[in-house]
Amino acid sequence: MKPWTLGLTGGIGSGKSAVAAQFAALGVDLIDSDQAARWVVEPGRPALAAITEHFGDQVLHADGQLNRPALRELIFKSPAERSWLERLLHPLIAAETAQFLANAKSPYAITVSPLLIESGQYKLAQRILVVDVPEQLQIERTMQRDRLSAEQVHAIMAAQATRETRLSHADDVLVNDRDLAWVKQEVERLHAFYLTLNGGQP
Repeated sequence: MKPWTLGLTGGIGSGKSAVAAQFAALGVDLIDSDQAARWVVEPGRPALAAITEHFGDQVLHADGQLNRPALRELIFKSPAERSWLERLLHPLIAAETAQFLANAKSPYAITVSPLLIESGQYKLAQRILVVDVPEQLQIERTMQRDRLSAEQVHAIMAAQATRETRLSHADDVLVNDRDLAWVKQEVERLHAFYLTLNGGQP
């Protein structure tokens, strides 16, 4: 039977990577859109050629790999450049994700994306799990992890769907405001429940 797809999302600093890692440890096939985004711009792939042609060699490292900080700097300053890049990459990432999900072997497969709701990728999933966290904790975690100022974190959060929007799409919510042992326990509980579902529906 073809596996059904669970969409996993959460705002920055919500701990969705930790949650995803626990599902992977239970043997669930999982694709992360950040991973897919890295694959599609590897040397020799058409996306990297298009990016270099558009922005010039300044976005490449000497070894031909994409220089992410340089590219981030360029698109951060220009919404038009950012949307050009998104138009190029989103369909490629979606295709990469769809192909992975089509080949998944576990009873259900997971697509992890911080922009699951915003990008419309949630339409690929039969069920949505949102990792939710109180806003203050979200800000503190992100500042610690990424060495960012509160202002920078607020700017990133402003570019993501609001917590309310995310939660309005959720079938399941994991509140990640405790330690890893709690996350593990919650994931095991959800996993047991997901294995009873047919096509993502009870």
